[in-house]
Amino acid sequence: MSTTQDPYKQLAERLDSLPNGFPPAQDGAELRLLAKIFTPQEAWLAARLRIPLETAEQVATRLGRDYTTTRTLLKGMAHRGLIRAGKVEGGLGYGLLPFVVGIYENQLGNLDQELASLFEAYYRQAFSEMLSIKPAIHRVVPVGESIKNDMEVAPYESAAGIIENAKSWAVMDCICRKQTALIGKPCKHPVDVCMIMSDKTDAFTSSDELRALTKEEAYQVLRRADQAGLVHSVSNNQQGTWYICNCCTCSCGILRGIAELGIANVVASSAFVNSVNEEACTGCGLCVEQCQFGALSLDGVAQVDRVKCVGCGVCVNACADHALILVRRPAEEVKPVPVSIIDWGLQRAQARGIDLSPLL
Repeated sequence: MSTTQDPYKQLAERLDSLPNGFPPAQDGAELRLLAKIFTPQEAWLAARLRIPLETAEQVATRLGRDYTTTRTLLKGMAHRGLIRAGKVEGGLGYGLLPFVVGIYENQLGNLDQELASLFEAYYRQAFSEMLSIKPAIHRVVPVGESIKNDMEVAPYESAAGIIENAKSWAVMDCICRKQTALIGKPCKHPVDVCMIMSDKTDAFTSSDELRALTKEEAYQVLRRADQAGLVHSVSNNQQGTWYICNCCTCSCGILRGIAELGIANVVASSAFVNSVNEEACTGCGLCVEQCQFGALSLDGVAQVDRVKCVGCGVCVNACADHALILVRRPAEEVKPVPVSIIDWGLQRAQARGIDLSPLL
């Protein structure tokens, strides 16, 4: 940790020491972004939190700070989605939260033109470094209906399987589309399609920020997103998936990495790849228009670039001739999906060459 007294510099360095990363921008855009979200006192305290949850008493004791002041700051930050919070032995625990996915996505209710512009300035300068690290932050999952129906599909491999295995569902507005609209680049795709899930029953019924859904309503949101040509992506792990992003290359902070930052593999592909029934294909070209990854072309009939195809299935469900279907890739083409978010974090920390022990 730097010895600098600037709490925002300290917090930025702390966030960059997490597996997700928070790389510095050339002109300090990350510091202006944090200053918009955190007070100096909050930034100082957050910069000293760890990954494992600690009670307010433990944090205060470890830092030699006043308990009441520390507890008030921690509760306030947790309420605003700036840090993690959860039950631990001894009460409520608090811990460090990544900037993406984490702090930023929790600022939907506070997103204004200033914050949108600050994020855009940071995105343009530093986000490519974050998106280039493997394993990727997000993984593509098809809906389920686009997969050849005689194949066995694990629950984590399809959006339908993830919804089916949850016990509570909710929807919220997409912060990415709201952000681009605020900077004068509105997106044509629907906004209210970001899906949240929980393994606890009735987890969202008392939320002011989320609209609770039934399971059938969750499927309806997924179908609506699919019909709009949106790509479904989730956290890049098998267990504990709690959200489904419905993404586009025009607004999504991840997929814009392809369209605007020139990063080829910003998301991990699904275990599937598109296959064309040449006898059924009429060469209408609709699938080429639908593909956001440039994986389809026409040469009489549709042609698939297997390297560019991420196996999202958007084109499959848009094909009126039923000429496309997702089939499982050969085993040697499928990269193993980290089992848990912890496994993902350890792999990413190794790829970045960072030591997580100071955060534990």
